[in-house]
Amino acid sequence: MAGKAIDSALEVTKITSREDLVLAHKIRYEVFVVGQNVPAEEEIDQYENDCTHFLARINNIPCGAARWRLTANGVKLERFAVLESYRSQGVGSALVAAVLRDIEAKPETAAKRQYLHAQISAMPLYQKFGFSKEGEMFQECDIDHYAMIRN
Repeated sequence: MAGKAIDSALEVTKITSREDLVLAHKIRYEVFVVGQNVPAEEEIDQYENDCTHFLARINNIPCGAARWRLTANGVKLERFAVLESYRSQGVGSALVAAVLRDIEAKPETAAKRQYLHAQISAMPLYQKFGFSKEGEMFQECDIDHYAMIRN
């Protein structure tokens, strides 16, 4: 099918090495800092060491990243980023699915509230996984967002 990645070529893995974390940070930098003008000091934050990070690859080429962390409000999914040339190939969906599987596999997070702050353009992706909009629109780094909660 044109425009779709071959399933066997798309892989999402939990980051366990410094090298893969550097690759994820490069993807996030490209997507958020270069592509969306997010200040670099806002993109890498104080929570990096508290998060579980993921890296997506197509044909072994790094193309997407995400992370999650435990907060006082539950489990927050964050920093979903897919390089522009790899969008519309299932990378975002694969990242969300992998993150949710990881959260649900851990007894300490499985029953916790799952939430995120979604850019408006990404809301349909998260809705496919049972997230729904909550509250009013707000801005993070001058980008419109909505809070979304998983039902």
